[in-house]
Amino acid sequence: MLAKAYDFRPVERRLYAEWERAGYFRPMGVGTPFVISMPPPNITDRLHVGHAMFVATEDLMIRHARMTGVPTLWLPGTDHASIATELQIEKELMASEGTSRRELGREAFLERAWEWKRKYGGIITEQLRRLGASCDWERERFTLDEGLSRAVAEAFVRLHERGLIYRGDYLINWSPGLQTAVSDLEVEYTEEQATLYYFKYRVDGFEQHIPVATTRPETIMGDTAVAVHPADERYHKFIGATARVPILDRPIPVIADEYVDREFGSGALKVTPGHDPADYQIGLRHNLPIVNAMKPDATMSEAAGPYAGLDRYDCRERLWADMQAAGLTIRTEPYLQQVPRSQRGGEIIEPMISRQWFVRMQPLAEPALEAVREGRIRIVPERFTKVYFNWLENIRDWCISRQLWWGHRIPAWHCGACGEITVARQAAERCPHCGSTSLEQDPDVLDTWFSSGLWPFSTLGWPEDTPDLRNFYPTTLMETGYDILFFWVARMIMMGLEFTGQVPFTTIYLHGLIRDERGRKMSKTLGNVIDPLEVMDEYGTDALRFALLTGSGPGNDLSLSPERLAAGRNFANKLWNAGRLILGAIAAVPGTPDGKPTRTAADVWILSRLNQVIREADRLFAGHQYGEAGREIHEFFWGEFADWYLELSKIQTEAGGDRAWLTGRVLVHVYHNCLRLLHPYMPFVTEELYGALKSACEAHPAGYGPKRGWEPALIVAKWAEAGPEEPWEQEGVTAFRIVQDLVTAIRNARAEKGVEARRRIGAAIRAGEQTEFLESNRAALAWLARLDPDQLRIEAALEAPPNSVRLVVGPAEAFLPLAGMLDLDAERRRIAKQWDGAKHEVQRLEGLLAGEFAQRAPHAVVAREQAKLDAARETAGKLAAQLKDLE
Repeated sequence: MLAKAYDFRPVERRLYAEWERAGYFRPMGVGTPFVISMPPPNITDRLHVGHAMFVATEDLMIRHARMTGVPTLWLPGTDHASIATELQIEKELMASEGTSRRELGREAFLERAWEWKRKYGGIITEQLRRLGASCDWERERFTLDEGLSRAVAEAFVRLHERGLIYRGDYLINWSPGLQTAVSDLEVEYTEEQATLYYFKYRVDGFEQHIPVATTRPETIMGDTAVAVHPADERYHKFIGATARVPILDRPIPVIADEYVDREFGSGALKVTPGHDPADYQIGLRHNLPIVNAMKPDATMSEAAGPYAGLDRYDCRERLWADMQAAGLTIRTEPYLQQVPRSQRGGEIIEPMISRQWFVRMQPLAEPALEAVREGRIRIVPERFTKVYFNWLENIRDWCISRQLWWGHRIPAWHCGACGEITVARQAAERCPHCGSTSLEQDPDVLDTWFSSGLWPFSTLGWPEDTPDLRNFYPTTLMETGYDILFFWVARMIMMGLEFTGQVPFTTIYLHGLIRDERGRKMSKTLGNVIDPLEVMDEYGTDALRFALLTGSGPGNDLSLSPERLAAGRNFANKLWNAGRLILGAIAAVPGTPDGKPTRTAADVWILSRLNQVIREADRLFAGHQYGEAGREIHEFFWGEFADWYLELSKIQTEAGGDRAWLTGRVLVHVYHNCLRLLHPYMPFVTEELYGALKSACEAHPAGYGPKRGWEPALIVAKWAEAGPEEPWEQEGVTAFRIVQDLVTAIRNARAEKGVEARRRIGAAIRAGEQTEFLESNRAALAWLARLDPDQLRIEAALEAPPNSVRLVVGPAEAFLPLAGMLDLDAERRRIAKQWDGAKHEVQRLEGLLAGEFAQRAPHAVVAREQAKLDAARETAGKLAAQLKDLE
């Protein structure tokens, strides 16, 4: 027998261990495999609620697929996350030891990084287990595993051999704090208050100056031209002249370029190719020299002359003061600006010329565009397809080198003798160009997203031709957040097509972000971050999963609140209490029927509704509408099965004999199918209840259960099946609706009149053509509506009893005698008192509106009082009618 209350704590750990021990997470079954490669969590720290979202969503998909009988593989793993992890380790080093990675040295730092991985990698896998992730742990991978490292080297070499990887000096996004390049996608722009500085550019041979505006005066030190629009008559005369860089007095040309916005600032543009992306393109068009005015730590370089060595912002202040003293400034004004900040460190990014490794993206992007255009890959929700196209159609080359230590080191060796670079899968003993042994591997590591882009096939053994690669690639679906559609998903498609000739998956399912109950993004600053472990400790894993999975649809953000979590916990308790009632009912029914029992209208209705819900769930699952499917199943279980049929089952089982036997069979059938439908959402409570139901049925001589028999565990049980729709189903639903509508109307009338819940009252029902049907359901009506069976009349035609409440319910009418519901004298006095008050209010408002108030008060105020009068008159009329009914 089930315990009185559901205690999820011991159940969750025990069941997960049992599942794993039994090997249920391994691919089993026949047919086309269903495969998901888990988006590998970064080993930077413990999981947060965003991870819980993807775990719950993917586990739902995996459990559902497993229950359909196909081989199902969910391949888990973690990501080394170069920048993020290195940043966390450096913070810990500084906090605990007062040192840095550079003081520690590369090899010692990498030892610390592997220690970090062992600690947090282990914590993350345990948290994934706690969330119920039914992934195949025997296939767990890490992006720096030996096999995946071999795949990364292979991919790099192949791209290099195709001419798609190159090295050169280009403008990149530089993180001064992290001391590394970062990709465009790792830069976040925030609107911030800045200052627009107007200053003078003196021009040789002219008394007049060119006014220029900038938000970054320190970059003046890197200017190599002043640009004006060729059609701007204000500055046309200066084109071709020589201007002088303020303070430095370095000569630079005045050029004409149509990129210049004549309406912004002064209409003239300082051109700094070494520190601005747009200026870099202008510099290429005009063959301008590039001056790097800053060093990697964002201090000024020797090119800054007297400001060399200053921090960029100290330089800004000092330079502007010197320009003011020299009469070169015009004015300053506030300016709202989009400021580029590092996604990881939060510091302001500095565009800077640097020698880096790049991937030519255009040849890789075109096949990825075609794969989606041709329908070989579908994006859910579809609205993100346009976003995907826009990014790939405007893609820029990808800077893949990072000046870090933790990550895949670039497989390129520099020769100290001849200066040539050799790209190879493994280190060579001698330089293939000159034969020297003076070879040193490139110190940079690859962008984390390079290795992550290979994830769907590298984790299955690529570049080797492994059984797993043959059996499980391409994978079926990639589920992840819409915020990394470009970071990761698009790159996986490009890499998959390039190296395997196949799309890595056929469906991309994007979930939204999790926000708090006020719709705000969760952040430590706001103090609204939800720790999934704390939630699971308080509410249980199933409650968290159900709240996440039913709270929104594909691509939509979810507001998570304590109320939603409590609702999930309450639902788990509802399932449990229903299980206790059903097990108790089973124990009391006979082992075999005496004859051939027939179904009641309630039996037909609940079986019909179950079939309809199963088909609707199948339709919604096929369309990836998992949240809506969960809400439909929840509403059926709670609002129909529990609230209606379980209540009716009490009188049906009390009837004993064949009626009780058949009711037990219906209860078991509906309940175990509900558990199957809910298992992907709430795996722990459903598995525990399934086990209890299975044991009870196997021990009972009635032998209740599925036609195919009870499976050993719900996790490997078959998904609920309804079969083709049959005419009796909708007929049964329609027929029983009159019973439900009558019960609902009577319950509402009882509540409105304040009738005690336990009090049974009489009723007269004018049923017309429904007389026979309602008479056959007399017991159900009386039980559910709390009617006195001895005072319940059901006739085709009858006179309305005096002093009764009339309820019109479809083709039937119900009359509830007031004498049985309340004390008539007391009710008359109560209504009369309310009527007197309403009449007094009418008189007061009529007097108010008939006097000077209506002429003096504002129109809106008068209208408001008139509305009050109308409402008071309506109330008085209703109360008068109620008094008349009680005469």
